[in-house]
Amino acid sequence: MAAEWRNAVAEAQEATGFRGEIVRRTVEGIGTALRLDHRADFYVELGTLADSGGFEAFLNHWWTQALADSAPNEEARGEAIDFADVTVSLYARAAGGPTSTQAEIDALVAGAEAP
Repeated sequence: MAAEWRNAVAEAQEATGFRGEIVRRTVEGIGTALRLDHRADFYVELGTLADSGGFEAFLNHWWTQALADSAPNEEARGEAIDFADVTVSLYARAAGGPTSTQAEIDALVAGAEAP
């Protein structure tokens, strides 16, 4: 799974042009990057996880939030969220999970609503 994640990040960077800080997609990396008001919620939710399927969704959600929280300004925040959306979609497709169509991914890259 690590290779699929690295590939998704690289492909999303190329597609979106994102050059901001990339938060490590680990409990420690995410926890460190979150704002304090989000960090407490992150650790509470972590403590309630019951299965590994939920853990992947948990990481994806909070990784996106950590990228947004670590952005230096509103413009960078929007770019980080777009990058995260594309990365998570590409990763889900590579990992055989719920997938987005190519049109939906293209729309995310373009910042538009999916068809």
